[in-house]
Amino acid sequence: MSGTEAETPGNGGINTFGRRGFLAATGVILGSAVLAKKASPANALPVGTITDGAQLPILVIGSGYGGAVAALRLAQAGQSVAIVEMGMSWSQPAPDGKIFCNMLSPDGRSYWLRTQTAQPVSYFLGAAFDKTIPKYTGVLDAEQFSQIRVYQGRGVGGGSLVNGGMAVTPQQQYFPSILPSVDPAEMYATYYPRANAGLKVNNIDQAWFETADCYQFARVGRETAQASGFNTPFVPNVYDFNYMKQEDITTPGFGSIGGGSAVPRSALNSEVIYGNNYGKQSLDKTYLAAAVATGKVSITPQHVVTKVTPAAGTGYAVTMNQIDTSGNTIATKTVTAQKVFFAAGSVGTSKLLVTQKATGALPNLPTSIGTGWGNNGNVMVARANQPALPTGSLQSCIPVMGIDNWSSVGGRAFAEISPFPTGIETFASLYLAITENPNRGTFSYNSSTGGVDLNWQQAWNQVSIDAASRIFDPINVKQGTIYRTDLFGFFKTWGDDFAYHPLGGCVLNQSTDNYGRLQSYPGLYVIDGSLIPGCTTVNPFVTITALAERNIENIIANDMK
Repeated sequence: MSGTEAETPGNGGINTFGRRGFLAATGVILGSAVLAKKASPANALPVGTITDGAQLPILVIGSGYGGAVAALRLAQAGQSVAIVEMGMSWSQPAPDGKIFCNMLSPDGRSYWLRTQTAQPVSYFLGAAFDKTIPKYTGVLDAEQFSQIRVYQGRGVGGGSLVNGGMAVTPQQQYFPSILPSVDPAEMYATYYPRANAGLKVNNIDQAWFETADCYQFARVGRETAQASGFNTPFVPNVYDFNYMKQEDITTPGFGSIGGGSAVPRSALNSEVIYGNNYGKQSLDKTYLAAAVATGKVSITPQHVVTKVTPAAGTGYAVTMNQIDTSGNTIATKTVTAQKVFFAAGSVGTSKLLVTQKATGALPNLPTSIGTGWGNNGNVMVARANQPALPTGSLQSCIPVMGIDNWSSVGGRAFAEISPFPTGIETFASLYLAITENPNRGTFSYNSSTGGVDLNWQQAWNQVSIDAASRIFDPINVKQGTIYRTDLFGFFKTWGDDFAYHPLGGCVLNQSTDNYGRLQSYPGLYVIDGSLIPGCTTVNPFVTITALAERNIENIIANDMK
């Protein structure tokens, strides 16, 4: 088989089991589900295989937010662009008829080269319930460092495939704390609107929200927060809410959990962290689709870049391994590119550049490479509500509301009111908090292993726990409720050992110039979340996209003549 073919894990990786069996898979209780109509790869992007020895004008490493923006805008400016992506092209259905699996039945499609799931909520009543899965190049990576596990998307579209889609623009008054060298006025007048348009951001129909059973959990979260004086804004999303409303229509012959729908369910069928089969406007349907449509962009999946060094003459020699769906190298290739954009994400770009500096491939990179990393202040927590406030048996997996306490000088926080899809009533509210945590980690090359370490300390998350507690302690006091301590470990209140939102490692205007150029090496650029030092005050991908729009505009104007 070719390294770009989308092999699928067989039915042996998709188990059929009862309620206790699902507990063992996910750590939450779920009711029964029925598969909807088969997915169609009609919107699949064409992909190819990059040729060993190829001479390329521009190479983009990674197909997430920054890489997708760069590829589109460069192509529109007349440049030919090759994208290489370490993950798969998620375009072909597996034997169950779906491209992605859901959270009810995680199989090999769920995780990147793991033999056991590593779900954020992976305990129930204090017992671990992660599930054995076949080793496969799945869509979600749970990369483990010494004291933190970092979730990252793997596939054409990067993190857009596996996030909750919350497209939040930070409040402008806080922007100087995010990127102090960037003009807020131009970001909010030009680049945030451009990013939101390119991402196809939309807003929920608030009248429908107020009556939809699938958002009862969010209304309960709002009620309990507002009772303690907190503001609960709606937030936009890239999930198509018109599609979701059709998922919620009761129509005989369709549907999954409890009722029916006019279209196959996705957000209402426990799909999100392992991909959405329908409804979600991920990058492969927005920026990347537009880039490929120009005829100037090619995408090569399942290629892992290992080395970038100046080539003889001009440009850069880039070495990469082509892998199969078990992670085995089946070919090693070297291409020459005149310009290279690092867009492998905060962790991927940081690891790659730290390695190039330490091994002498790019020895003149600045000493600040690998510094300024943060987890966006992420901590997770759950509360047990009173019986008078049920959260609903059917829950949309797409969050649409948050609790805003960023104005608190004693500990700033913004918390998603997150779904906890169970299929039966649990009276539980789940939250992902984003907090102002000043601690920053550093990536370093480990010569004994040939890998890269991250020195993040779990104890540093106490700052985030304290900030989140300023929201949830008052809510518990007012409601007469308690924290759930059975979802993240044994009698453990906070999910503080993982990060959804990695940021930093190659900070703008420190490791690069103010537009992402690696100045010691003309023609090398960074254009992803590694540019942002550790926190965006809200979910980060709109800011990553807007910053990429700003930077690539300057690069095209000044470097592509």
